[in-house]
Formats: sequence, C-alpha cells, structure tokens
Amino acid sequence: MHLAKFATAAITVACLAATFHNAHAQAPGIHRADLVRDELSVAGKEGIQVRVDFEPGAFAPRHAHPGEEIAHVLQGSLEYQLGDQPPVTLKAGESLFIPAGTPHSARNVGGGLASELATYIVTKGSPLVVPAK
Repeated sequence: MHLAKFATAAITVACLAATFHNAHAQAPGIHRADLVRDELSVAGKEGIQVRVDFEPGAFAPRHAHPGEEIAHVLQGSLEYQLGDQPPVTLKAGESLFIPAGTPHSARNVGGGLASELATYIVTKGSPLVVPAK
C-alpha cells in the first residue's frame, strides 16, 4: 500500500515538473535564469532581470516584450536584429537598448558560450515574451 502511494506521488511530481518545464521552455540551446522581479514606483510597471545563456550557434527567434529591454553581453558574441534594421554584433561588455514592442532576435555568433544580462521595464502582469512575425 505504501509503495502504491509513493509511486502515485512520484508520478504526480514528475508530471508537474514536466508541465512547468514545458511552460517555460526556451529555444534549443538557450537557458534562462530569472534573477529579479519586482514592482517599480511607476504604476503598473515592473522590473525584471534575467541571465540568458546561449550555447554555440543557438538562436532566439523573433519576439517582442511589453516594455523596454536593455541587453548587456556578459561573455561571447551575440548578433541582434531589431525590426528591419541590419543585424548588429555585440561582444562582452557591450549593451543594446530595445524599444518596447520591437520585434527582435538574437544569435550566438561566437565559438563558445555567450551570455547576456537582460533587464526589462515592462507592463505588470503581461507575458514577458511574445512571439513576433
């Protein structure tokens, strides 16, 4: 009887973990770590900061955010394309401002791991990432 309860509990935990993972799935080779999320003194806005690690060749397809993003490259080289502008490549120590709602993509164009620190000022309660065409 105890074994059946244990097995049921283990299956339930595994299913919940799979559901959580799928809800927060990233593009292949991209790993996101949420660092800070808090309300701002501006009504209806929140600040969010995440670290995003890109394996070699990893690509984050076009998406947008419900507010501004400041991307700061921590290591490696990342190529960003904002809207219809030509791509720009940033290396460690360089930053980029992405206006609210601007569709953009990012790709690791270096030979090793690339990482960025992304800081968002967004509308509270909105999805952070929205796929873009």
